[in-house]
Amino acid sequence: MASPSLQACIDACDACAAACNHCAVSCLREDDVRMMARCVALDLDCAAACQLTAGAAARSSELIGAIAALCAEVCDACGTECGKHRHDHCQACAAACRSCAEACRRVS
Repeated sequence: MASPSLQACIDACDACAAACNHCAVSCLREDDVRMMARCVALDLDCAAACQLTAGAAARSSELIGAIAALCAEVCDACGTECGKHRHDHCQACAAACRSCAEACRRVS
């Protein structure tokens, strides 16, 4: 069983990865896809970082501190970009990224 801070990190990472994947797909359906290119790229990076971090936290990896710190950095970048767009999916993703970054910083 993971410690409370590791479990919070796992839960936040899982939620963030889902929000990022949803945002990426939704961005690709927007009228001006070119304008959303950076958002999509960061969504995909963030989802991958969150999946890696959730797995490392579940395993209580000896590298969880470094992995969680990297995830927080990626979440910050993605959340900042998504926060620039008015779309509901971008705003939801930005909120998930902020929550995930906080949870990851509690671990790192």
